[in-house]
Amino acid sequence: MKRLFVTAVFTLLCLQSFAQSDGPKYDKNLAESLGGDDYGMKMYVLAILKTGTNKTADKKTTDSLFQGHMANIGRLADEGKLIVAGPLKRNDKEYRGIFIFNVKTIEDAAALVKTDPAINANLLDVELFQWYGSAALPVYLESHEKIQRKKM
Repeated sequence: MKRLFVTAVFTLLCLQSFAQSDGPKYDKNLAESLGGDDYGMKMYVLAILKTGTNKTADKKTTDSLFQGHMANIGRLADEGKLIVAGPLKRNDKEYRGIFIFNVKTIEDAAALVKTDPAINANLLDVELFQWYGSAALPVYLESHEKIQRKKM
C-alpha cells in the first residue's frame, strides 16, 4: 500500500511539472478582443484562387473586372473581413492567389466571394477551406500600412 501511495504522489508531481502555464507576455484582453483560444489561435477561411473557365480575349472587359476585383479586396480589408490577400507566382496548377477571410464558416466566406466581379465572371475560380491560424493576423495590417510606400 505504501508503495502505491509513493507511486501516486510521484506521478502527480511529474504531471504537475509538465503542466503548461500562461506565456510571460500573455495579454488576456487582447486575446479575447481578437477571438483567440488558449493557444492564441482561431478559425479562418482560406481561399485559393485559380484561373477560371472564362478565357475571354477582351482585354477591356478583363481589365475592368480585375479593377473591380482589386476594389473589392480593398473594401473587404477595410471592413476587417479579409485579412490576407495576395497573388501567387506562376505555377503549373494555375493557382493565382490566396485570401484569408476573418470569418468562421465556409458559408460566410462564400457570401463574401460572391461580391468579387472577377470570380462572378469566372475569370477566377475559388476553393474554400477552414484554416486554423494565429488570432493576431487581423492586426498585422496596421504595421503593413506603416511600411507600404505605394498603394496597389
